[in-house]
Amino acid sequence: MKDKLLELLNKSYAPYSNFRVSAILETIDGNVYTGVNIENSSYGATVCAERVAIFKAVSDGYRKGDFKKLHVMVDSPKISSCCFMCRQVFSEFFNNDTEIILYNNQGENKTYTKNELCPLPFDSEDLSV
Repeated sequence: MKDKLLELLNKSYAPYSNFRVSAILETIDGNVYTGVNIENSSYGATVCAERVAIFKAVSDGYRKGDFKKLHVMVDSPKISSCCFMCRQVFSEFFNNDTEIILYNNQGENKTYTKNELCPLPFDSEDLSV
């Protein structure tokens, strides 16, 4: 997985921050979706690698419970965590035990579950009146 994530970093579009990120999402039926961060001069239009991979899978018909693991690599010697916009998307589509593996550009990694990264999610229960 490390080599594919490193290769994907080269497809990142990060001319403003130079903070390149790649992601690989594994579905429970064995399919794989990739993503890279795509920046925009209007920063609010920027999208993270994690969400690109998830949205590609959702656009192909996958839904909550269909995801096995998400691998995320940053082009840095430090292992970084996911932003809170991505964590909100995790809460929407991942089961509590879905694994998120975070990598640095050396291939070192740490594994978390969705529940560990999102212990108090905002979800559909918060919308009920």
